[in-house]
Amino acid sequence: MPSGTKGVGSVKIIAVDDEISALHVILNETIELGEVDCRFFKDNVSMITAYIAANRVDAAFLDVNMPNINGLELAERLVAISPEIKLVFITGLAIDADDLSPSVRARTIGFLYKPYDRAELLRYLDEIGGHVRTMTVKTFGSFDCFVDDKMVAFSSGKSKELFALLIAYNGKSLSMGDAISQIWPDHEVQKAKKLYRDAVWRLRKTLRDVDFNCVTFNRANLLLDKSNISCDVWEYIAGERNDYGGEFLKSYEWSIPYQLRLDTLKR
Repeated sequence: MPSGTKGVGSVKIIAVDDEISALHVILNETIELGEVDCRFFKDNVSMITAYIAANRVDAAFLDVNMPNINGLELAERLVAISPEIKLVFITGLAIDADDLSPSVRARTIGFLYKPYDRAELLRYLDEIGGHVRTMTVKTFGSFDCFVDDKMVAFSSGKSKELFALLIAYNGKSLSMGDAISQIWPDHEVQKAKKLYRDAVWRLRKTLRDVDFNCVTFNRANLLLDKSNISCDVWEYIAGERNDYGGEFLKSYEWSIPYQLRLDTLKR
């Protein structure tokens, strides 16, 4: 069994897509995983709902854009039949949790963007099977990240700094303009955009390499998913710890205003 599925256990999933070629991709990735039982459906609503009603299914991988039924609408029906089912949406569109109804959002564990990324697929299978990877972030003093207790080796200093800024934003959307104004304030606009895109590409690669998908990469903004991340500064702001010693992301000049806010909170 591939290392990415260690600990999955017996997992039963369905995959729904109107494109046979897309189902073949998932088949190719799951066929060797002996503990994953995957059933494949085109967008035949009656067949899918009947199967869900008659069988235990841990999760459904649903294409969003299908001719007979929208994947979001199908998800509503599946949750009504099986309230504990987990959902992963397959899409080539820029959608996120804000586009989902509350009932569907509560059961959604993520989005699988076309073309498929094997590491992301295996991560979702791990999560469905009960193994959830976690990240620990240290910001007091220098900045370091650990996934399952192993330090993350960022491929460049600027991609690491970009992720640090996302941590400082504490779950708020980070626009390209805001990132550039703080990380590359002295560069000409076009040069700064190029540097930003390079840092985004390298950050995406690093997160894939460590198999921890926690950032939604949209065209001109980034959004950090805080679930499964523990961070000292977030816990300090929430009043859950009191060990802030006056240093916050000390390697980055843009961190000074954030540090002043923490100093005020400490006082």
